Amino acid sequence: MIRKISIFTMLLFFCATSLMAANNGKKILDKVADKIAISKGFTANFTISGGKLNNSGTISVKGDRFCARVPNAIMWYDGKTQWVYNKKSDEVNISHPNASAQQSMNPYNFLTLYKKGYTITSSNIASGTQVHLVGKGKPISEMFILVDKTYNIKEVKFLQKGTWVTIHISNLKNQSLDNSVFTFNAKDFPKAEIIDMR
Repeated sequence: MIRKISIFTMLLFFCATSLMAANNGKKILDKVADKIAISKGFTANFTISGGKLNNSGTISVKGDRFCARVPNAIMWYDGKTQWVYNKKSDEVNISHPNASAQQSMNPYNFLTLYKKGYTITSSNIASGTQVHLVGKGKPISEMFILVDKTYNIKEVKFLQKGTWVTIHISNLKNQSLDNSVFTFNAKDFPKAEIIDMR
């Protein structure tokens, strides 16, 4: 009888601990999302690696808009349309990317993804909190997000089509950014070939 009570108590403790970890992970991501939502924008440095990706650059973010600059390309996204300028070929591709494509470009897109059918857990580590998301049948099936004590994202690691991709983020600075930062301006690239794939 005492053994059954001990097993029941341990099971109850495990369930309560798992529920607390899930609630804590969601609360942390909610705080990150709130912080970004009220921000007038920010910039950061990043490195991305995994699969065919291996690059570094800068990113500017305001809500769901972003502009990423790497040595060979510039990407603008205004919340609907994406422009990608390839410096080597001097061409601009215009498209409307899906959620999976956006995630591989903008590490802050988890702000909407984590609210839609993901199981969330978290654990405290020395550099902050690691939030783990798992979504069955999702384009991004698993994700780890490292959040520091001031609710800034330091790293996003996600599994997409069997490949792990890691994005490290540093030198995050809050800045007031105009919406024009997130759109392609043809006047700045007068000789570029425009390829509209919308």
